[in-house]
Amino acid sequence: MTKAELITAVAEKSGLSKKDSEKAVGAVVDAITDALKAGEKVALVGFGTFETKTRNERKGINPITKEEITIAAATVPSFKAGKALKDAVSGK
Repeated sequence: MTKAELITAVAEKSGLSKKDSEKAVGAVVDAITDALKAGEKVALVGFGTFETKTRNERKGINPITKEEITIAAATVPSFKAGKALKDAVSGK
């Protein structure tokens, strides 16, 4: 599902116009992004939890030159699905 398809689905389910749905979806994405940038965890009960994790520096191999390289440490976003979402997807 693309962002445009998500906006259309939100508009259909909520009864909002597509323009208002686009603003709502954008606001949710922006709020989650801002919270993660600030190092906060975003927990949507039943849906899941968005958080950041620190990935340590590690060794890798350049696939073109086969040369060993060092991959720098990084902070990456992470999502863990909640029980209700897992159950819905698995058909329970």
